[in-house]
Order: sequence, then structure tokens, then C-alpha cells
Amino acid sequence: MTPEDKTELKLNIGKIPQILLDNTDRNRTSPFAFTGNKFEFRAVGSSANCSSAMIVLNTIMANQLKIFKKSVDARIAKGDAKDEAILKELQQLIKDSKKIRFEGNGYGDEWVKEAEKRGLSNLKDTPRALKVWSDKKVTKLFDDLNVLTPRELHARQEIEFESYVYKIQIEARVIGDMVQNYIIPAAVSYQNKLIANVQGLIDVLGAKAGKDAAKGQVELISKISEHLNKMMDVNSKMLEARKKANKLEGHEDKSIAYCDTVKVHFDEIRYHVDKLELIIDDEEWRLPKFREMLFTR
Repeated sequence: MTPEDKTELKLNIGKIPQILLDNTDRNRTSPFAFTGNKFEFRAVGSSANCSSAMIVLNTIMANQLKIFKKSVDARIAKGDAKDEAILKELQQLIKDSKKIRFEGNGYGDEWVKEAEKRGLSNLKDTPRALKVWSDKKVTKLFDDLNVLTPRELHARQEIEFESYVYKIQIEARVIGDMVQNYIIPAAVSYQNKLIANVQGLIDVLGAKAGKDAAKGQVELISKISEHLNKMMDVNSKMLEARKKANKLEGHEDKSIAYCDTVKVHFDEIRYHVDKLELIIDDEEWRLPKFREMLFTR
């Protein structure tokens, strides 16, 4: 292979010039990058598997190639030369695909706004995304190409719905356990130390002088109470929502309930826990703090 072969993409189609290949990481901002001869998935979690996505991509590609060949053959039958027919069809496809082509930052809000502007779907949670499997156009595509039957698609959809429920359920239980057995005891214990110190200052200095001396500690006690009460309130709401979701029968309905009524509380609980972590003494905080995980001691 010559150096030229490494830097040019030769399509061997008349009227289409050789394309220079860029050996730099041009797709750094794309979560789904095309890198010359393949697609790459960026930021895939350790528990994720790209195989199902690749099945979808290959099915779509196979279907489009069939449509492309049929269209090119139709142009040739009307009298166009092969290369000319291919070029005309590619030009048409470039025009038709304009809506889904985006060269900006696919990770940012820029694409979300642009997608909405272009009338493209933007499924923001897993249960709604999984519902696509039961779309009639989707089932027909996989069935027509003998990739997956409607029954096989439905089975995979049910498994994914159930898996989502279990994952969110486990996360919710872990959060609830940590709040009850780690965060609340640490907050109350440290708060009690502060209260005892405030009372000691009042006993030694007198009521007025003691309160003035303990002003900062009283504010700290108030902050702990504020975050503690709000965290416990949201945690209780999450628990009640989980109980209601568990009573639902279908995996699809249950997954949507977990997404809309259980998972929505995670960030708020996290917010108050993060605030308490900054306030509470290291000796009382039994869990590793962020700075301890980032910097070893």
C-alpha cells in the first residue's frame, strides 16, 4: 500500500473525485462518529453493549442499499449510464438527508434545539426510546429483511423494559439505604456536637454573649437542618413513588412510572447530600468525600 492509498478514499466512480482522508480526530464532539470506514460509539458505559445498535445500523444500511440499487437500476433503464445514474441518485440522497446531517456539537444543547427546529424526534429517556421497537415501520423493516421477527423484537423490548426497571429500582434502594444509614446519622451526630458546643458557650459566657459567640455555629446548625429535612422529604416521596410503581403489571408501564416518578427524585436528593458533605466534619462522614476520591492521602 502506497502513502497515497492511506490518504485518499478512491470510490472508482466517474465524476466523483478522490476524497482526501483526514487522519485527525475530526469527530471528537460527535457521540456517534463516522471514522472513514466505520461508525464509533463514544462514551459507552461499561455495562453497555453496542451489538444491538450495530444490528439496527446494519439493517438500516442493508435496506438503504436495496433502495439505492433499485433507484439506480431504474435510472439506467431510462437510458442513463451507470456512473451518471449513481451520481444523480447520490445527489438526490444528499438533498433528502439534509435534515439529519449536523456538523456541530452533538453533545450540547445546540443539537437539541436544532433537532426540534428540523422536526426530528428527540427521545430523552430510555422507556420512550424502547417504545420505538413496537413501531409498525420498524417491525416491518426487520421482518422484511429477515433480521428479526415481530415476536423477537417484542421479546427484546420486554427484556429491556424489565432491565430498566430493575436498574432504577436498585439505584433507588441504594440511595434510600445510604440516606437512612449513612447521611442522616452523620448529619444528626455533627449537628448534636454543634448544639452541645453552642449550649456550652451560653453556659460559660451567659445567654447574650454566648449567642453572639455561637452565631456562626447556629447558622451552620440551621443549614444542616434545612438540607436534612428537604433530603428526607424527597427520599420519602421517592419511596412512595416506588411502591406505587411496583404495583403496576406491565413492564412498559412500570418502566415509565420508574422514569417519571422515581428517577426524577435522584438529582434533588443528590443535591442536598452534596451540600451536607461540604458542611459535615470528615470524622462524622463515614463515606469517602469527593476530594478524598480525587486526591489520595
